[in-house]
Formats: sequence, structure tokens, C-alpha cells
Amino acid sequence: MKIVDLRVRTVAIPTNAKLRHNTGVHPGYFIRTILELITDEGLVGLGEVGGGDQRGAFERLRPRIIGADPFRLELLKLRTLKAIYYLSNDRLYAAIEMACLDIQGKALGRPLSDLLGGRVRERIPFIAYLFWRYDRPGGGDDTTAEDMADQCEELTETLGVSAMKLKAGVLDPAEEARVLELCRDRFGPSYRLRIDPNGGWSVPTAVRIGRRLETVAPEWFEDPAWGLTGNAAVRAQVRIPVATNMYPAKFDDLGPAIRMDAVDIVLTDIHYWQGPRGVKDLAAVCRTFGLGVAMHSGVEFGVELAAMLHTASTIPEMTTAGDAHYHYLTDDIIAGGKLPYVDGAIAVPTGPGLGVELDPEKMDKYERHFEEVGDYYARFHVDERNPEWLPTSF
Repeated sequence: MKIVDLRVRTVAIPTNAKLRHNTGVHPGYFIRTILELITDEGLVGLGEVGGGDQRGAFERLRPRIIGADPFRLELLKLRTLKAIYYLSNDRLYAAIEMACLDIQGKALGRPLSDLLGGRVRERIPFIAYLFWRYDRPGGGDDTTAEDMADQCEELTETLGVSAMKLKAGVLDPAEEARVLELCRDRFGPSYRLRIDPNGGWSVPTAVRIGRRLETVAPEWFEDPAWGLTGNAAVRAQVRIPVATNMYPAKFDDLGPAIRMDAVDIVLTDIHYWQGPRGVKDLAAVCRTFGLGVAMHSGVEFGVELAAMLHTASTIPEMTTAGDAHYHYLTDDIIAGGKLPYVDGAIAVPTGPGLGVELDPEKMDKYERHFEEVGDYYARFHVDERNPEWLPTSF
């Protein structure tokens, strides 16, 4: 079997609010680039990647993909991941591997999870992912900790989740800490709490807020300060496990992170860790060194979400709820619409390969929408209400 063609399209799907973070705002839509690898046997594999419009990047890799055997992933990795020494193609290779595994599963008539060792669970629990919002449903903005606790309560009831994470680094750290305190009071001791300032707090601030939050016992403190050194410094002074999806977020930094005792839990993204098989490699290292591992979210649509579900289902240690921005999406590009939450979890697709297919009409619709709204990554998530907003350590 050979790959004989590829097609890439960038799509934008509206969200139900504008989501703030410490470097700006998602302006009412998410962007993904969808890859289709076409084989000489008529099978089509699907991949997905974020980071804005990636069509040109895939086209530059076309000569290294066409003619390749989708079962020979190590060779494809060498041809694409390490194609140019000064460029990082981790995201692009992850989408290519995703699509090749989709092809393999379709050729064999087996779900992608079977290609990774087989699933140990049939459904993956997810969290209520809380962002400070502009233009939230019903109008208005989130401005107080009470607003965020109300959002958490609504998502807990509608999705059936039993865990949350606050995307912090936006308002005063003390007000953001109060969100977790309110949620602990409302939902009781078994509800899992997380907070993530995306490395935007100074070490003294992260230590001060972390010590304050020890009383509400968060499940973890994600990227409390900048870099491996910052995380290690906070971890040494706060009695809350430190998690990361930033330091390390690639294999090059994993050894130093372990040697520095920088983290307790690595939150893995398929697109940062070189695809589903890369996540399995990461899980093996974490198992060896006694680190926790959980699934992170990168504003994925249904194609990558399916890959996340398959991958997480095969990792015995991945027992805690995964991150997902998915509940903010108003629609999806996959046939049948959005994958449903049931009691706080999403079922692993059972069909061959990824177990999802594209909806042609939705792809056309949201490709047009991307052309209308544009690539906000090119404008670095500009907050139109605060155009001078920059990442600032509190």
C-alpha cells in the first residue's frame, strides 16, 4: 500500500463564548487543519493539527509523504519529523501518524486502540474546563470568582463531570484562587480541582497561592511558574502535585525535567508528543520514573479527539479525567455531529481506525467560515478589548 495523495483544509468552528487566557483570547472560534492521506487502495486516513493554518507546512512535506507506505511509520517519522534540523515538525508528524494509523485500522478492520495494544477502558472521563469568558451564553462577561463557580456548576450538571480546571493567569491570582475555594465548598471533598496559570505567575506568587490552596487539596497545580526551573522551585515549596503540558512538552526536555524533580504529572498532547505512539512512549517513561500521566487538550475537533480517546483507553495509568475544550464548540466536522458526553465521559469509538469520518457539508461550511474570520494565530490571540495585553507575571 502506498500514499498517493494528500489533501489539507483549514477550518474554523464557532465557540459559545470568547475564552481568555494569559496571552490573550480565543475570539469566538477554534481553528484546526485537517489532513487526508489517500492510498492507492482507496483508503483515506484522517489527521488533525492545531496551531493555525498549517496547509502550507503540509504542502512542503508533500514530497516526503507521497509514495510512503502508511504501515512504515518509523520511516515516515524520519522523513517528516526530522526533515529539517532547525524546524520542529512534531505537530505535523502527529497528524501524519494519526492518519496512517487510521488507514492501518481500516485496512485491518480494527479500531486504532487495537494497534496500540488494545483498550483497557471503554470510555474516557473529562473535566469542566473553565475559562474567564467574554460574551458568554446569555450575555455578559465573567468578572468574579462567583461567575466561574456558577459556570462550573452548570457544566457539572449538563456534562455529568466530577472534575474541573481553571485556566488562570488572567485576573488577580487571589481572585483565581477563590474560584477553587468556592468550588470546593459547592461540590464537596470528592470533586477534583485543578488550576493552570500557564507559567504566567512568578515563583513567589505561585508559592503564595499554592500554599493558600493546600487547604482545598487540588488534584494538581499545572505550570505554576515559567520553565523547568520555575516548576521545580514551586514544587519544592508547595504540598500540591505539580503537573505540566509546557515543561516538558517534548522528549528533548523530559530527561532534564526528571533529573530536576520539576514535575509529578506530565499532561500529554498527541500533537506535542509525536502522535499516539509517541504518547505511548511517554507513558512508558513516566511509568519507569514514577510520574503520573494524563491527557491534555489542544482545542481539538472530532478527529484528534477520537485519537485521544483511543490512545487514553490503552494506557492503564491514565485513570484521571482528561482535559477537553470540546464543550465550548458549537458543532463538529465529523459525521453525526459532536461526540456526546454521558455521565462526564465520552465513549471510545468502536469502528475501524479512528472510528470517525468527515461530514463533507460541515467541512465545506467551516472551511468557508475560516476564510471569513481568518487565522487568529497570525495575530497572537489578540484581545480586542485589551489590545496591549501581554503575558505578564503577577
